[in-house]
Amino acid sequence: MFYLIMARLTRFILPGQPQHVIIRGNNRDPIFLTNQDYSFYLDILKRACDKHFCELHAYVLMTNHVHLLITPNTSEGLSKTIQMIGRYYVQYFNFTYHRTGTLWEGRYKATLIDSDIYALLCYRYLELNPVRANMVKHPADYPWSSYRYNALGENNLVVTPHAQYTALGNNPEQRQEVYRSLFNTHIDEKTLDEIRQATNKSWVLGNSYFKEKIEHQLNRRTTPLPKGGDRKSEAYNINRVRPF
Repeated sequence: MFYLIMARLTRFILPGQPQHVIIRGNNRDPIFLTNQDYSFYLDILKRACDKHFCELHAYVLMTNHVHLLITPNTSEGLSKTIQMIGRYYVQYFNFTYHRTGTLWEGRYKATLIDSDIYALLCYRYLELNPVRANMVKHPADYPWSSYRYNALGENNLVVTPHAQYTALGNNPEQRQEVYRSLFNTHIDEKTLDEIRQATNKSWVLGNSYFKEKIEHQLNRRTTPLPKGGDRKSEAYNINRVRPF
């Protein structure tokens, strides 16, 4: 009998390239119970991004998980930002609700994205989460996302617009109008699944040209091998071990 030892893959990190990040509560339990919890999380999120040189473009805080569209500007910026948020928020949450132990479900999920194609799609994907979850009828009805800033110009100190968003118009009013119009078109199921699969599996989200470019830059695969893997590869044989 053979056992496979699966090494934990390093994350795709490229300073200046946005990432879609998902952080889930342990056992899918709630991580926000009151409005104060959401506000505290956003405050820590802002402080962490500023300290570790990350730009947050879009977000949604759901009951038991968080989505972020974020660009790290250093190789360790994203991991340090998530670590800082996790540490401070767990301390706050455990103290507030008289509990102990972990709050998070393992490592955060993340995918490096092709901003030219997927940046604005991910904006919409994030901000439409409460609609897909049947929590509200329109993203403007949900207070804990970036939609009201991006679409309506509501003050929000956490958000830094991505270049793709800025290119929507010559002034804030034009950008907001064009941005709102993007929500008149649904995201098709194929694209939704593509975003989910890339994020949950921590692969790269982009077209073949973008993935090939990232492979050359980071010297690693950006998509999974065909099912079953390459049984003749050196990596396969290294990771295959016999039990003692």
